[in-house]
Amino acid sequence: MAPRTLRSATDLLAAGLIPETALAGAARVGARYSIAVTPAVAGLIDRADPADPIARQYVPDAAELVTAAHENADPTADAPFTPLPGVVHRYPDRALLKPLLACPVYCRFCFRREAVGPDGGVLGEAELEAALGWFARTPAVREAILTGGDPLMLSARRLGEILRRLAAIPHIELLRIHSRVPVAAPGLVTAAMAAALDLGKPLYLCVHANHAREFSAEAIAALG
Repeated sequence: MAPRTLRSATDLLAAGLIPETALAGAARVGARYSIAVTPAVAGLIDRADPADPIARQYVPDAAELVTAAHENADPTADAPFTPLPGVVHRYPDRALLKPLLACPVYCRFCFRREAVGPDGGVLGEAELEAALGWFARTPAVREAILTGGDPLMLSARRLGEILRRLAAIPHIELLRIHSRVPVAAPGLVTAAMAAALDLGKPLYLCVHANHAREFSAEAIAALG
């Protein structure tokens, strides 16, 4: 049986990523925030190191449930800058497009942790059309940034369609994608996915990683 993504406290316990004493706390976290540790990430974790830097990023800790008085559910204040679902326009010349809210892994420090999860939060056809229409009629925006969630969780066909639609807008000069897929699930980076990124306009892929060990041989090959 092929390794699967770990999505619960019991999965983490069975994989040796948490001790039994941490099971109850991790389960409480999982009831509130999403958990996902891919086989690629699990394979990078040193189970003998209680302070392993990879585990600290992805393995839930009961401390996540502690909320300070100054914290709020929208730490980036996206809501006031959201003209319609899936779009965040905080700065005059650039805007975010969030086509989905699913990720291959869920970072414990995620500032959108209340929103992201395996249910996907995928924009419906009407919502996506409205979002793309907003970009088309907002000439001040010269850069479209795909984030989420993780845009590389989309199929190559779907991602390519969205990118082509954005690239066809005359005032969009460059595109950017933010993703953990190349390091967290490098197998998702296929030839079809790479072809979808081949546009007539500049496109930058920003890979989210916080430790050198995340750039495994598989991740480096995916980025090659």
